[in-house]
Amino acid sequence: MSNPFRYFNSSPEVIRLVVMMYVKYPLSLRNVEDLLAERGIDISHETVRFWWNRFGPMFAAEIRKKRVAHMRGYPQWRWHLDEAFVKVNGKLCYLWRAVDHEGEVLESVVTVKRDKAAALKFLRRIMKKYGRPLSVVTDGLCSYPAAMKEIGNADRREVGRRLNNRAENSHQPFRRRERAMQRFRNMKTLQKFSSVHAGVHNHFNQERHLVTRQAYKQRRAGALAEWRALAA
Repeated sequence: MSNPFRYFNSSPEVIRLVVMMYVKYPLSLRNVEDLLAERGIDISHETVRFWWNRFGPMFAAEIRKKRVAHMRGYPQWRWHLDEAFVKVNGKLCYLWRAVDHEGEVLESVVTVKRDKAAALKFLRRIMKKYGRPLSVVTDGLCSYPAAMKEIGNADRREVGRRLNNRAENSHQPFRRRERAMQRFRNMKTLQKFSSVHAGVHNHFNQERHLVTRQAYKQRRAGALAEWRALAA
C-alpha cells in the first residue's frame, strides 16, 4: 500500500495525534489548535478539519477491518440495535446504531425516516459486513420486526425491558461530542463523523470501571501503540 502521508509536510505521528484528539475527546477545532500550540505544534484549526476529514475515515476503516476479522466467526455474537434523534440544521433525522455484546459499535447509519425501509437499509448494511448474529435485541419499534421478517431473521429478534440498555448507553459518547460540535450542518457530515467516532471510540474503550488500574494502563498503552501503527 502506498504511503498516505507522502504529500504532507507534517509527520504521521502529528497527524495521528490531531485526529485522535479531535475525534476521541469533546474538543472543538480551535481547542485542538490551542492544545497543540502548547506542545510547540503550530497548525490552524482548518488543518485540523482537513486532517480528520482526510484520515479519520481511513483510520476507522482499518480499526473496523481488524474487528470484523476477529469477530466474524464468533458463534455467540449478539447485536443490540437502537436509533437516536439528531437535529441537522433544525430538521429531525435518525441515527441508527448497532452494538455488539461487548459494547462496540458495529455500524452507524443516518436516515430521514424511521420506517421499515430505513430499518431494512440499516440491517442489510450491517449484515453485508458482519454476517448474521445469533440474536438481535431491539426496542419496541414496529419497523424492526417488519424489516427482519423480510430478510428472514425474525426468529432471532429479542425484545424486553432493559435488554437494550447496551445500545442506548452507546449513544452517550456521541451525544457529548455532538454538543461540543454545536450540532451538525448536513446529513453527510453526520454520517461521516458518526462512523469515524464509533471506530475511534471502540479502539480506546477499555471499560476501565471493570478492570484494575494496572490492567487498564496496560490496555491503554496497547491501544495507543496500535493507533500509532495505523496506516504505517
